[in-house]
Amino acid sequence: MHVSSLRRDWFSNPTREMLAGAVATFALIPEVIAFSFVAGVDPQVGLFASFVIGIVIAFTGGRPAMISAAAGSVALVAAPLVSSHGLPYLFAAGLLAGIIQIVFGLLRLGVLMRFVSKSVRTGFVNALAILIFGAQLPHIIGGDWIAYAMLAAGLAVIYIAPRITTAIPSPLICILLLTVASVGLQLPVLTVADLGKLPDSLPVFAWPQVPLTLETLRIIAGPALAIAMVGLLESMMTASVVDDLTDTTSDKNRECAGLGIANTAASLFGGIAGCGMIGQTVSNVKYGGRGRLSTLFAGALLLILMVLLKPWVSQVPVAALVAIMVMVSIDTFDWSSVKTMVVHPKTSSIVMLATVVVTVFTANLALGVTVGVLLSGVFFTFKVARLLSIRKQTDEAGERIVYHVAGQVFFASADVFIDAFDIADAEGMAVTIDLTHAHFWDITAVAALDRVVQRFKAHDVAVEVIGLNEASATLIGRLDNAPSLKEV
Repeated sequence: MHVSSLRRDWFSNPTREMLAGAVATFALIPEVIAFSFVAGVDPQVGLFASFVIGIVIAFTGGRPAMISAAAGSVALVAAPLVSSHGLPYLFAAGLLAGIIQIVFGLLRLGVLMRFVSKSVRTGFVNALAILIFGAQLPHIIGGDWIAYAMLAAGLAVIYIAPRITTAIPSPLICILLLTVASVGLQLPVLTVADLGKLPDSLPVFAWPQVPLTLETLRIIAGPALAIAMVGLLESMMTASVVDDLTDTTSDKNRECAGLGIANTAASLFGGIAGCGMIGQTVSNVKYGGRGRLSTLFAGALLLILMVLLKPWVSQVPVAALVAIMVMVSIDTFDWSSVKTMVVHPKTSSIVMLATVVVTVFTANLALGVTVGVLLSGVFFTFKVARLLSIRKQTDEAGERIVYHVAGQVFFASADVFIDAFDIADAEGMAVTIDLTHAHFWDITAVAALDRVVQRFKAHDVAVEVIGLNEASATLIGRLDNAPSLKEV
């Protein structure tokens, strides 16, 4: 590691880094506890995991300032395994998922993020903002006037405090003031202690208590692969969001392997696997987190709060944490994307909206992104296919027709290529197919050219193919399903 990057990641404005990490920590608490219930495990399982993942990935991750912890997407995948086989099998699946992620990183497959378009990333961010807000609704709907007043006061502090001072992040001021008011006035409000059992000790290293048999592997293989893929996808998407927010780059392959190491460690210390947390990451970046110190402090502070400062943290009103998460959802949502929907190409807007809709209605981030990527691929394919043009030209003597082909010939444009050649017009004449400005990409394209040549020959029309570029000629030469082309 270079001295400059070491200084930037660890020693650049440590006060700012730690305060930003503290905001992320308090934003983590309600989500991690909620996600633990989704997975069917005690809150301490999610909190232990978040501490371990935060500490480890601060050193091993490829995206400084990113917050990783126990996440809802992983909890959804893990829940059926916990329900059917119990907690030890969840730890074993998390361990295997971590190994898969390490291999993914070592094979440098982070490059696959290049196939995720800007529209998909925007849809992912907007969907996650909606899900974050939706997760707060159970704490908002049905509350009494005191709860609503606390929430309103919390939001007021968060948005007004920065006008007075920026030395301390306003969410921390919100937590302090609302906690003092709640305790001092003995208000009957929901507190962190009411959310579930908090840890009362440090996490302990332990190998998952499952039989080392092929049957165990069969049970955990599917969930482990799902956990690994969902975790990688969400972490890569979150890393890309931070890249955009900070106008910097990150090592996606290192982030994949780093997440794997963190999840392996979390599973060995009694925690659920996790991944990047976009809401908390946005909070961290918003309040000045730029290096690895903010990530490390977020994980370390979580353990300190949950174990050493447990009596104090237990009295923090849930309304204060809900106010922070509402702020996170507002800041996470890309509001400019709503305005630009009428300006951007319709296909881009459709991809963004599809990603949002699928993600929100299934609560499955991986599925939403997958649908977005597939739609992007389909729209791009049709767009490229429409660029194919074939111009027919007859020489002055009326003895030869020259077809000038320009564009990309592949599976989506092969039929258009075939239909452009009129056999009836060429009878009694010679034909030249000029491919100087065309490129053949796959076997479907080669088969289409072969079919055209065969059709002309079947009608005793002499055919000449010219201008075939080297790559296309090499492809044709390697295939055995185009015998007519090897004769022209």
